[in-house]
This record gives sequence, structure tokens and C-alpha cells, in this order.
Amino acid sequence: MIKITDVSIPLTYDLNMLKTIAAKRLLIDPDRIEQISIVKRAVEAQNKKDIHFKMTMVVYVLGDEDEIISMNRDKSISKEITLVYTIPSGKKLKERPVVVGCGPAGLFAALILAEAGARPILLERGLDLDQRRQSVLNFWHSGILDTKTNVQFGEGGAGAFSDGKLKVGLRDFRKMKILSEFTEAGAPPEIMYLSKPHIGTDRLKDTVKNIRKKMISLGAEVRFNATVTDILRKDGQVTGAGFIEDGDYTEISTDNVVLAIGHSARDTFERLLSSGVYMEQKPIAVGVRIEHPQERINKIQYGDFAGHPALGAADYRMVVHLKNGRAVYTFCMCPGGTVVAAASEKNALVTNGMSEFARDGRNANTALLVTLDKKELGSDHPLAGVVFQRRIEAAAFAAGGGGYKAPVQRLEDFLEMRGTSSFGEVHPTYLPGTAFSEVDSYLPEDITNSLRQAIMEMGLWMPGFVYPDALLTGAETRSSSPVRITREDSLEAVGIKGLYPCGEGAGYAGGIISAAVDGMLCAERILGC
Repeated sequence: MIKITDVSIPLTYDLNMLKTIAAKRLLIDPDRIEQISIVKRAVEAQNKKDIHFKMTMVVYVLGDEDEIISMNRDKSISKEITLVYTIPSGKKLKERPVVVGCGPAGLFAALILAEAGARPILLERGLDLDQRRQSVLNFWHSGILDTKTNVQFGEGGAGAFSDGKLKVGLRDFRKMKILSEFTEAGAPPEIMYLSKPHIGTDRLKDTVKNIRKKMISLGAEVRFNATVTDILRKDGQVTGAGFIEDGDYTEISTDNVVLAIGHSARDTFERLLSSGVYMEQKPIAVGVRIEHPQERINKIQYGDFAGHPALGAADYRMVVHLKNGRAVYTFCMCPGGTVVAAASEKNALVTNGMSEFARDGRNANTALLVTLDKKELGSDHPLAGVVFQRRIEAAAFAAGGGGYKAPVQRLEDFLEMRGTSSFGEVHPTYLPGTAFSEVDSYLPEDITNSLRQAIMEMGLWMPGFVYPDALLTGAETRSSSPVRITREDSLEAVGIKGLYPCGEGAGYAGGIISAAVDGMLCAERILGC
């Protein structure tokens, strides 16, 4: 197989065109090309008059590949080396391992353990995706929150209601195993090669359920509505896990626990800390969601190519480093998406964003986040970040007037430091409802000042971004875990053999792919690999 990188391809192409282009690059006749596989495809839109795809392809040819490569002095042509993930065949475990949490880290830790024959037991505090979806929809339409099953807790983790965006830049061959599992479970096949793949909230549900069914067929056990309250141990070694399931307390004997609890399991953080599990503060970021008309973003990004069927809804990503030392950045951009209520605690308002696979909603939204230094948390306590988050979430709840209505403000009014009394072109997508309230009423002054400076600078980078009717909805506080459960080189928690803090909640990942990879790594360590 021969890999060709950095290939410019028109937005409209077919296999014959790819063969012609590849043959020209390889200096061979097109008839010698047996097969072409696209391994990466990205939109190249720097020149708005010539928007096209940049592609990496793998070409299967007739004849001597080495001879063809040697004829070319093009650095973009090389021998393709494919690393295939093989299921670990490590030591036989004395007891069934326990995995806590059914987000991407826990899901893939359990999958690898199941494929290796270890028959893991997966404990999830929330409900399965079908019941979870009903609980979430009820919250969005009625404002009645279930603190056990919501956007943060339940099968699939927080990512199940945030578009299923997959950051594939991670240089770890395990990501191909993850993408393959997703596609086999029903995810769109193009996630295997798109530079910015996404599954879509609507299609992620069945994908996660199918992975769960596969694990069970391999001997895994999945128990929902099971909240882990204790990590049992003796002489520095895990001996079991205690959990409450349907109101009853149960203990499972095990010498290995993967702790993939997610970034919002604050009660679990508190119990772990009080029981002697070492953890430390981790920098956090807070801010708001900003909504623009999707058609406007398409026009800004694609110019006259906006609306081309090969392009779909445009996205964007920006980072601004301010003179005050803060960074302000966009996060979890959702083309054609909605701003969603993502609370997990009573009387606390949290926003997130999601898109369905089609990304055909009227608005685009992204989080605008401002980084905080540890010293700004006002304490050295490991859970100071949780306290800070809760303070903002309570203030945002009050600013919205209760009932989980979100405070909203027009961008122009925010920049001019005045209240909003009516919507312009952009209407909110957030449910269960909104109320006009100033961002300054729930975010600290230095945060809002940083947002104002950064937004104006973003407008210079992306002309049209500073749109008067754009809408700010708050508060966004759960972009990452506020703590890191410190672990040793063995991936075990400091001083506790057999406890594997894992994924985003433990502070070792930042997205679906990286969390899943971390789960796989922990499973491999348990298996002695």
C-alpha cells in the first residue's frame, strides 16, 4: 500500500477522478491502481474563491510498490504502515474487574476487558440510553430534573448529548480501534476518514447501545441505577466496590476497579477524597454559549461556496491570548445545533451544546470559555474548582429566574454593558426556556471583561462574528474535570493498588477519543500488558 498525503481534490469527485489524480502523482498508468481508500479528508477554505478538499489516500497498486515510491522524489508519497490493535492476551484474573461509569472511558475499558475474556462488571449510576433519553426530554420540556439520570449521568456519559464529536488528532493507534467499533455499531462510516468527524446525538444512542450489547455477548455484566459509594481496600490493595442499586447497598469483591466517573460526579469526588484517595486541583474554564444563525457562519467560512452540498454546515475554532494572561477559546462548536440544559444538581444551571447528525438546525453555537488559574479558586483544597463551578451555576440559576430557565443576552447589549429587552434575528434554542439577564449577573467581572476583549479580537480574525443579534446563554462550567485523581506510572491511584482513575473525570482526557483511549490503557494494565 502506498500513502499519498496533501492531495487537493475538488468538492465534487468520484472514484475515477481519484484514480486519475493518484496515478499522476505516482507517475503510473491509472489501470495499475486496484483500489483507493480515503484515510483523511479535510475542507481547505483559506481561499474563499477556491474551496476544496485536502485528502490523504492509500493506494493499492499492481507491481512493485518500492519501485514506484523510489521513482518519486515527492515527500508526500510513502509506504503505508498500518498498526492493527490486537486484543490483549494477558494474565488470567482471579476476580472479575469492576468498571465504574459508562462514558467513553468506562465503555472502552469494559469492552477491551470483555474481549480479553475477563467478564467485567460495569456499574453506571444513571439509566440505559432509552430511559435516559426520556428523562432528559422530560427535563428539557418540564424543568423537572432527575439528579441521577440527566445530560451528565447515564449510559454514554456526557458525550451522549453533545454531538458525538470525535477529536482524531490524537497520535495513538488505538483510535482506529475506537472508530472501527463505532462504525460497526452503527456510526456513520465517514468518521473513519473525516478530519472533524461526528456521530450526531441522534445516531449516538443506538451506537452506544450496540457496543453495550456486544460487551454483554462477550460475558460482561452491565448494571444501571448503581451508584458506587465505596472503594473497598485493605493494606493499600483494592478488595471490592460498594454501591447502591435501586435503593439497596451491595458489595462486589474485586481486586481491580476502573474509575471512569466523568467530570460531574462531584459527590463521588467528595467521598473518594474523604476516604483517602489522593487528588489535586486542575485548571478549569468557565463562560457562556454563543449562538449565531448557521447561514451566517456558512457565509463567513465558505463565501460563495456556502450551501454547497459537499460542505454541509460550517464550523470554526478560535483561541485568543489576552494581555492579562488569560486564554479565551471556543469549545464544543455545534453547527446547526442547540444549546441544551445540562444540569445535574438542584437549583444549578449548566449549559452545553449538541447537534444531530444532519446538523441542519437554524443556529450554530459554541462555548466561549475563559481559563482560570488555580490561584483564582481562592483555596488550595482539591475541590476548590467544584466550589467555584457551583457558585456560578447557582448564580446563573437565579439570573434565569428559576425553573432551569437560562439567562440570555444579545451580544451587542453584552458588549455595551446594557440589558436586553427583546430578541433580534437570533432566537434561543435552549429548553426549558430563557429569561433576559446580563452575563455580568452570574460571571465574575474579570471573566466578563476578558470575554468582551476576546470577542472583539475574534471579530478581527473572523469578520462577521461580532454580530449584534448573536445570543449569549449561560453558564458554561463543565468543559472539563476540576480535579485530577493522581495516579502512578502503573496508572493506579497513588498508594492504592488495583484502582485505576480513568478518563476525563479523573483528569486524563479531553474528549470522546482520548477518554476511550485512556480506558483501553487502563484495561491493558489490568490484563498485565
